[in-house]
Amino acid sequence: MKATFSRQAGRVKMGKSLSVPNAGDINGAGSSTGLAELKFVEGVSASMSPVEAVIRELAQREVPVLLLAETGAGKHATAQRIHEMSQRSAQPFRWLQCSSLRPEDLAVWHGSGEDQRGAGTIYLEELADLNADCQARLVDALPQATGNGAAGSEGARFICGSARDLEVEVKRGRLREDLYYRISGVCLRLPPLRQRREDIPFLMGHFLRKYARDFRRPVPDLSAETLRLFLDYSWPGNLRELEDAARVLVALGDEHVAMGGLRALLRKSDTCSKNSGISLKAASRAASREAEKEMILNALTRTRWNRRRAAEELQISYKALLYKLKQIGYEGSERPGSAEMA
Repeated sequence: MKATFSRQAGRVKMGKSLSVPNAGDINGAGSSTGLAELKFVEGVSASMSPVEAVIRELAQREVPVLLLAETGAGKHATAQRIHEMSQRSAQPFRWLQCSSLRPEDLAVWHGSGEDQRGAGTIYLEELADLNADCQARLVDALPQATGNGAAGSEGARFICGSARDLEVEVKRGRLREDLYYRISGVCLRLPPLRQRREDIPFLMGHFLRKYARDFRRPVPDLSAETLRLFLDYSWPGNLRELEDAARVLVALGDEHVAMGGLRALLRKSDTCSKNSGISLKAASRAASREAEKEMILNALTRTRWNRRRAAEELQISYKALLYKLKQIGYEGSERPGSAEMA
């Protein structure tokens, strides 16, 4: 029997006070410095409460799981959460990108013998990218269901993720039908960030603290205007895009400068279509360039346009500073009366 979950959040009602919650307000949050340390952050929205209940149930079972969600919506973190809550938590959790897999990569988790790695959980990212040979190998590696509907626990447990409509992939001949039905016996659909807006302050607080630790900087105290913009934005890149925004805010250390590159796109989100391709990453890059330009010009002002001293202050090479000055249109510029020092 196929168990599916899909639920949309209702309209979010916000009060007058907007704030990023403190660390103690987030259950299950933890530091993360990369894919190997990715953490699942529990939410407070109506969309996520049932998801978390299903995650707890799946953690106690040994069946394969299919996670369906938009890109960046948290499939990897959810897979790791299931593993950490399961009886396999002391065993390895492995993340494999299907587009780069070879059949022999899957062979070591099938069968028995000295070469069988067996234990643990394997998360396969984007199942639809698996080539035909790997699909055949995966069908063999997946456990057969027992009479009570549970799967045997021998070997590794497989959790697969996809952002595509796999039934369409099956109809087009790109995905084996037997593989799809074998892996989709338990299918969990994760809501996109726009359907769980109540969680945005909690998630943003988690990401700000994460990068404050990584960059050894204070946690930014965001203004009500910035939080409102984040709540109103559609977040086509989901959690990954929200994390990018938090990284920029902490790295630049100045909300005004960081939001200079973000605000225009955030405000345009309501008037643009879903497929308009608005990218918060592009805004982040624009903010970074603007902040870099301001830092360079401030350093040059402090050193009376002595570019060698400015390069030392900025901790970059003299040649790198000249290149950056050329990029921002200050090539050959020098404040009158200043002298270049060797």
